[in-house]
Amino acid sequence: MTQPAHIVHLTPHLGGGIGKTLLTLAEAQRGPGFAHSFLILERPEKTQFLDRLRALGCRVELADDAPGAARALLASADIVQLEWWNHPATFAFLCGTELPAMRLLAWCHVSGLGTPRIPRGLFEAAGRVLFTSACSLQSETVAALDEATRRRIGVVSSGVGLAEPRARIADPKGRLRVGYVGSLNFSKLHPRFVDFLAAVDLPDFAVRVWGDVQNRELLLDQCRRAGKSGLLDFAGYTTDVAEALASLDVIAYLLNPHHYGTGENALVEAMSAGVVPVVLGNPAESVLVEDGRSGVVVDGPRAFAAAIRRLAGNPLERHRLGRNAAERTASRFTPRAMGDAMAAQYRELLGCEKRSIDFRRTLGTEPAQWFLACQEGGADFARRIPDMAHDPFDRHNLFEPSKGSLTHFCTRFPADARLRAWQDLARECVAA
Repeated sequence: MTQPAHIVHLTPHLGGGIGKTLLTLAEAQRGPGFAHSFLILERPEKTQFLDRLRALGCRVELADDAPGAARALLASADIVQLEWWNHPATFAFLCGTELPAMRLLAWCHVSGLGTPRIPRGLFEAAGRVLFTSACSLQSETVAALDEATRRRIGVVSSGVGLAEPRARIADPKGRLRVGYVGSLNFSKLHPRFVDFLAAVDLPDFAVRVWGDVQNRELLLDQCRRAGKSGLLDFAGYTTDVAEALASLDVIAYLLNPHHYGTGENALVEAMSAGVVPVVLGNPAESVLVEDGRSGVVVDGPRAFAAAIRRLAGNPLERHRLGRNAAERTASRFTPRAMGDAMAAQYRELLGCEKRSIDFRRTLGTEPAQWFLACQEGGADFARRIPDMAHDPFDRHNLFEPSKGSLTHFCTRFPADARLRAWQDLARECVAA
């Protein structure tokens, strides 16, 4: 009997969106074809997806627990699947560990259209590079690649709709129920999110928010300063997204125009539940939402307010848009579609020989180089710091505690002199 191909996923963690995506893939490929194992670089804060993967029979190891065992696990892989985003732990492991020869597939969970860029060296190192959205094909990095390298690029969406959407019950008072599910850090959420919501002039209008508590107090303060202290209703983090979405008519999915996202799993889940998406015309959202057919695309607070008023007064229009949104996701964004698409990528890569990869040559030898490899403008980063420090759309790249920001890299690599100098400059610019 032929042994299943062993896929070892190398990932910084199994939290949030990446945990759900990898669990979905492992479940979709249960059977004789593929066996999935997971090597995690950081100890998880939440074990929800780690526990479910182990219950599925997948091997899950923490790289720090036994470095020798981690190397042996990678050596046993038919394919090493690198779950890529600009996480400092990924650079530290790839460039600081003696690794075996491998067939490397890099699945990119950031768009690469702005910061964070996908390092050019990753395209050289990997046998296959996969994007989670076709919007990434428009990046400047891809445009600069030679034709042979571009042929090793593919697209496999990480977004999957709800398996069993809950029946939605109309509000007994006929009110429009608007919500947001997703990240609350401003590398993802629009920095003027509250301004959009405050522009809506409807009685008792409020938006229910599900997500981690990051920036909660800041958002509440913005509501108070807008004279609408009851505008946001924080429901906290939820593991039952289907229940949350069943209580909504509209999702106000208003993201930073410079955001890093691609597959937008929260948006896909909402659409699969028949919730009408109202989005900005950012690249990733534009791939998913067709204005006037499967949702509404707006360009500012005034247009958002008009869209909400229109949807509040027209339940038939809400029903049409919600139905179309659900139909759009029903066949394209399913576990089977993800599993089949990834299986085709695996089969192509399995025809190649394993090879040794010098990540220090392709990605750099020190943390400051790794950080710059993902920055728009690269070597001009230091010159851009004063502008970034005061730009509400870009300052997160300096000061967010995570998401591959300068602060994140400084925390992980406190001895790096260039990182510290950039951090000092950023702080001086804010204080000036």
